[in-house]
Amino acid sequence: MNAPVCHVHGVIEEFAAHLDEYTWPEKPWAGQSLASGAAGIALFHSEHAARCLADWGSAHQWIGHAAAGGVSVEDTTGLYIGATAVAFVFHGVPHRRTGLYRDAHEALHEHVLALAHRRTEAATKRISRRQPAAFSEYDTFYGLTGIGAYLLRTDPSSSAMERVLDYLVALTQPIDAHTPGWWVDHDPRREHAMPGGHGNFGAAHGITGPLLLLAQALRRGHSVPRQAEAVRTICDHLDTWRQESDAGPWWPEHITLADVETGRPHQRHPGRPSWCYGTPGIARAGQLAGIALNDTALQTFYEDALYRCLNDPAQLATITDTSLCHGWAGLYQTAFRAAQDAPRLHTLLPSLGNRLLAAAAPGTDKGPGFLEGDAGCALALITLATATPSITGWDSCLLID
Repeated sequence: MNAPVCHVHGVIEEFAAHLDEYTWPEKPWAGQSLASGAAGIALFHSEHAARCLADWGSAHQWIGHAAAGGVSVEDTTGLYIGATAVAFVFHGVPHRRTGLYRDAHEALHEHVLALAHRRTEAATKRISRRQPAAFSEYDTFYGLTGIGAYLLRTDPSSSAMERVLDYLVALTQPIDAHTPGWWVDHDPRREHAMPGGHGNFGAAHGITGPLLLLAQALRRGHSVPRQAEAVRTICDHLDTWRQESDAGPWWPEHITLADVETGRPHQRHPGRPSWCYGTPGIARAGQLAGIALNDTALQTFYEDALYRCLNDPAQLATITDTSLCHGWAGLYQTAFRAAQDAPRLHTLLPSLGNRLLAAAAPGTDKGPGFLEGDAGCALALITLATATPSITGWDSCLLID
């Protein structure tokens, strides 16, 4: 049964009021962080106003917080921090408000283009040396996949976008006989070097992120040589490491060299069904790959995997928060987007929406941010209340749109 729309809107207004009252700390990077800072909160206020649920004042204020204090264009920045993050916020402004930010957005956009060229150049040289990659080179949060997600929305025909796609195609070529091109030499938490390294499967930091971008671009008619082949290569890798259970297929969060040697992952059970890791993010990527390749069997397989996952009480019981990254908000938003391409999945949305709404309350201990905090949960609630895709395109930074 669907939650009453008036009740959902009431909860959204509670979130809006809470976020409006938040006092932004004066600390480095706080404004320009899409994950936990002002940039992510601005995404909520922008979508809220674009739906005519609020005036533009709060959105303008938070966009100002995001852009204040000097926006970094260093090579350590990406979609979730720095120039690309703030440019992403500017691009999502509703058409009737774009004039307020046009000059600032155009200036930042040029910096992002230059950043993409510099970083693809460095990454291509690393590949030529046949060295392991790092999350920060290619992932959705800080790497070239995230920068490509921004470019796909704003400048998909640019040479910068072409270079990002060329790089991701090259990333799918193996380093050696044992390890794929996205193998990294550090641990999954990026805290220390890991003997032998690991191969990651997540949408946030693993190969599912590049698959999402390659498939999204291909579906929209933006491609480079061997892009379809690269999509197939990643899908074949997912197929190789797919595990079976009574509740359907699942994938490990990561594999080690020892796993490669035995042909079996050290993870024995499905992980949390989330966007960042687990079946939902991977299934959306596989579904989009099937659509992009015009492979109905592939598309149907991943849609069925998602359907079975979201019908498994044991997996759903592992969701313990309302975040976009790994909670009910991200699960609902991913399922909603997948359902736009698979009507069968619509039957799951009412139950997932009720679970999200029952758990949603402003003031989470994770703070007001987009990825794990209040802003992200509130954005998913807007989707629940309106049953329509985002106006601002905010969820394209998750690559599930």
